[in-house]
Amino acid sequence: MTDPRHAQPRPPPSDTTYLREIKSYVLRTGRVGPGQARAFEQFGPRFLLNYAPDAFDATAAFGRAGPLVMEIGFGMGSATAHIAGLRPQDNFLCCEVHEPGVGALLKLVGEQGLENIRILRHDAVEVLDHMLGEASLDGVHIFFPDPWHKSRHHKRRLIQGPFVNRLARHLKPGGYLHLATDWEPYAQQMLEVLNAEPLLQNTAAAGGDGFVPKPDYRPLTKFENRGLKLGHGVWDLVFRRT
Repeated sequence: MTDPRHAQPRPPPSDTTYLREIKSYVLRTGRVGPGQARAFEQFGPRFLLNYAPDAFDATAAFGRAGPLVMEIGFGMGSATAHIAGLRPQDNFLCCEVHEPGVGALLKLVGEQGLENIRILRHDAVEVLDHMLGEASLDGVHIFFPDPWHKSRHHKRRLIQGPFVNRLARHLKPGGYLHLATDWEPYAQQMLEVLNAEPLLQNTAAAGGDGFVPKPDYRPLTKFENRGLKLGHGVWDLVFRRT
């Protein structure tokens, strides 16, 4: 893979204090299995990118120009691989710090012959801050972020006003933000936060509850299928940059 070329470092944003306090991830323990370890060795050199606080050259990183979609926190990567397979014209920049998850996605990339995924094992907040310019993304996916169920932990939730504003500023006009959660109180908070962001417009039907039917490209996970069979809900939100 061609090494991305970099320009001069971008100065920190005005909301640096907030961004130092909020992380896009929760550190989890986990063992890297033999298959994942082999995937790191075999596919890591090609599909893993190094974090660098410089301007990101997507064309160099992917070896082509194309719409750029950022995924924040892809877990074990099954949905990411599925979407990338359905949308080969799009380039997917995927951020995840959980090593077994990164290994699992690398394994899927190799098994499925996916060429349109690049992975950064780094906090997405810092990637947004120091690698990606404003109006540089065609889409952002955040599926099932940690809901932090207890009231005293709600301040740790990723989807809060300052972070959503930062995401919106990184979207191109017409670019989209797709969120999904299986925790209704968090879904309602997400909807409230996104509705309050003047740079974003809800794509849900007027007069509805503000949520959209699951887009065809987002697959049902095993966990999600099990929850639906038990009567649990899943809420999708898709907003566009005005």
